[in-house]
Amino acid sequence: MVEFKVVVSDPDAGKARVVPVIAVGSSDLKYGTEEKSGKVFPLIVVSKSVFDKLQAPYGIVTLRVWKDRSKNEKVKFTFRVKVDPNASGNEVYVPRDLLAEKLGVNRVYGELFRAKAFQVVVDGDRARRLVGLKIGDTVDASIIGIPGKLLKITGGSDNSGFPMIPTIPGPGKKVVLLSSPPGFHPTEDGERRRKIVRGNTISEELVQINTALVSPPIKVA
Repeated sequence: MVEFKVVVSDPDAGKARVVPVIAVGSSDLKYGTEEKSGKVFPLIVVSKSVFDKLQAPYGIVTLRVWKDRSKNEKVKFTFRVKVDPNASGNEVYVPRDLLAEKLGVNRVYGELFRAKAFQVVVDGDRARRLVGLKIGDTVDASIIGIPGKLLKITGGSDNSGFPMIPTIPGPGKKVVLLSSPPGFHPTEDGERRRKIVRGNTISEELVQINTALVSPPIKVA
């Protein structure tokens, strides 16, 4: 079965507004196999006032919490927002099993903001729609649950970490001499190295595809 991890950047997120919240675990919110595998975002339930502050039109947000304040150690979780019209204040609800598994708590202070980047696993027919596309091509973002936008392919890599290169046609691997990213990050001026890279076309041998959300072109009557 074809399966890709699609990494999505939201260039319009900019400096997203950060909303202080208290995340409380709820047994009513699912955290099962699909959520753990990354195929489905777990839900976070927020008040309308919090949602309005977030300005997250796609309903995908990041919750950042401190795992260890003494070490300034932070962790991030990605959620899909559900607005509860009866809720108020800055208390939000997330799956209890998630908090217990990741942090060992049922209540935690954190910061919520519009996700600047996130990833989702696609498989089956959704994944097959990506096969054959090239860097620079676009596909309907409905394959990751965001209708009305497009995903622009910006790169990718296989399970060995070999990156796609936009200037090399086809899906195969090739040894090339590189002096800059992608594929090589020189530490000295003028440094060049031979590296194994992949061509600019998506194949089933890739495991990660990098994309950016873009708007469809405006149709002129």
